[in-house]
Parts: sequence; structure tokens; C-alpha cells
Amino acid sequence: MTWGPPRRLALLRRTTARTRFTALYVTLFLLSGTALLTIAAVVASGGSRETRTAPGGGTGHPATAARARVEDLERQLAQAHDTQTQQILIGCAIALGVMMVVSAGLGWFVAGRVLRPLRVMTAATRRITADGLHERLAMEGPGDEVKELADTIDDLLGRLESSFEGQRLFVANASHELRTPLTTMRASLDVALAKPGPVPGTTATLAARMRAELDQVDRLLENFLVLARSRQGEFTDTTRLAIAPLARAALADRADDIAAGGLTVRADRADATGWVSGSPTLLRRAVDNVVDNAVVHNGPGGWIGVAVTAGEDAVSLVVESGGPILDQRRVADLVRPFRRLGGDRTGPGRGSGLGLSIVSAIARAHHGTLDLCARDEGGLRVTLTLPAADTEAAQ
Repeated sequence: MTWGPPRRLALLRRTTARTRFTALYVTLFLLSGTALLTIAAVVASGGSRETRTAPGGGTGHPATAARARVEDLERQLAQAHDTQTQQILIGCAIALGVMMVVSAGLGWFVAGRVLRPLRVMTAATRRITADGLHERLAMEGPGDEVKELADTIDDLLGRLESSFEGQRLFVANASHELRTPLTTMRASLDVALAKPGPVPGTTATLAARMRAELDQVDRLLENFLVLARSRQGEFTDTTRLAIAPLARAALADRADDIAAGGLTVRADRADATGWVSGSPTLLRRAVDNVVDNAVVHNGPGGWIGVAVTAGEDAVSLVVESGGPILDQRRVADLVRPFRRLGGDRTGPGRGSGLGLSIVSAIARAHHGTLDLCARDEGGLRVTLTLPAADTEAAQ
């Protein structure tokens, strides 16, 4: 098996910074230890040669037996010195191997301590979303590079929070201000149609079309206001309520549309213990939008399945509908404003593409989730999950 440059590069990308730091620490220790062991071996070998070449006796003419005895002792001393040097070098090599393993553990520990502030920053940044830009990293410690990076991210979050808040305020104010001319235009139509005398048919038809368009614009502005309010996440009407009655009321309000489309409603489960805490107005709108999405985006003679389940920590509203097989990637994109499977916001059909985006914003404001899943058999499954009232109160 060959390791080409692309594969080595991919392997390098998969390694963590902690692993790379540990490998660097071990490599540096191994190089320094090897250099130290080499120097010790050179010094020891030099001492051994000096011992072997040392003269055997003093001046004068000693006896032959004494000289032989001295030379034998010198050879034994040299051999002992070589053996001792070899044992020391072997011991140093074994110690180097043991210390290399120990240095790997110490390097892993030190690298973790060095990278801990970065892990804390990463975890805190992942928790911050568009609806929680008020949170900050607020790193403490000396004014080093990590502290400077955290302060820079906090400044960026502050600018993003101001930008998002200004955008939401603009949408809310614009939607509110535009309602006044809409009311004036609707009143003008009523006055024109209420004049004495017969009203031409073309005028009545044009007035009816204009009133329908004005109603559509009014619903769009109302959706903008609800979206801005839900993204703000501040409620003054928080109370405890059940999800099942909201689902039954939403189905009852759309009974005419359900009958007109020949739809079959399957109310599989409606857990009466599914209590949540939040804004009744926004939660009612979320349930209405989920049910309305299943009614509007359905085929003739289709079906709708509604189920409410309650657990220890969460309550879920599951609304399913039949239809063609959908692309999961496009389905997941429906939580964005003005996104519809049948076309963009200028496309035909009912709705403005804000329904599910409003549900997603309401769910996030109530610390819940909205999950969209394309069914394998065709159609869509929408799951709205909210924290249970008892769990939230306990917190």
C-alpha cells in the first residue's frame, strides 16, 4: 500500500492539534535524549582508550614477572571499564525508552492544558446562535494571545447582535407602519362600493380582487410581526397550556379546507398530558402553521396524520401528510423564509413561504426544535418538540 501526498495530507487534517503537539513534544525529547546519550558514549569510549594506552609501570627495570602481572591487571581493568561503560549505555537507552513513553503522557497532558481555553471557546461559540447573540465568551486570565482572540470574538458578537437587533426592529416597525395605509385602502374600497346607485360589475370585480390582495398583504405583515416577536424571545403572556387542544382546534378551524380537498385526518394519538409553558399566542400560531402546511400542501384525496406525545422532558407534535417523494435537502431548507417546494415566493399557490420559518423561530424561542423529514413513502413529516412544562418549571 502506497501513501501518496493527498493521502498523507488527508491524514494530517484528521489529526487533532493535541495529537500534533504531543508528537512534537515526544520528538524533541527523543532528539535531546539521543544527543545526550551520544555524548556520553563518546566520552566513555575516550576514557576507555586512555585507560588501555596508559603506561604499565614506572621508570627503571622491573622484573619480568612483575611486568607481566602489571599488564594483566591493566587488561582486566580495561575490560571492566568497557563492561561498565556498555552497561551504563544500555541502561541509559532503556531509560530513554521509558522516559519517551512517560514524555508522551506528559506531552498529552500539557497539550490538553494548553488547548483547554480553545476548547472552552469552541464550545461556547457553538452554543451561540442567531437568537442568543447576547451571550459572550468572557474569557478570564492574562492578556495573552488566547485572551485577545476571545475578546475579538466577543466584539464580533456584539456587532452581530446590534445588526440583528436593528434588522428585527426594522421589520417589526415597517410591518406595523404599513398596516395604516392598508387599512386606509380597505376603507376607501368600502366607501366606493357603498355609494348610492348601481355599482358597475367591473368595479365590483376589481374591488374584490384588490380586497383579496390587501388581505394577503395584511397576512404577510402579520407574519412578519410574529416572526420578529418570536425571534426576540421575550414574552409577557407566558402560561401553561396543553398542545393536544391546540391541534384539535387547528383541525376544526380548517374543516372546510379539509373537506374541500377530500383529505382524511388520522388523529392517531393526542396525549392529554402534553403540557408546555410559553406564549399562548405564539404557540397557537406554531400549531396552526404546522397543520395549515399539511392541509395546503397536500394532494386531492390525501391524508393528514396528527399525533401528540408527551415524555418526561419534552412534548412533541407530529404532523404527517402524504404526497410525492421529496428531496430531504430541499425539505430541510423550508425553515428559511420564502422557501417553498413548489417555487419561490413569486410562485403560484397559497402561502408566502413564511409558515415553517415562523414555527422554527417560535420553537427556538421556547427552547424547542422543529424537525422536517421527507417520508420514504412520500410526503412530509413535521415534528415540533417543546420542553415539558414540569421540566421547565423545575429548572
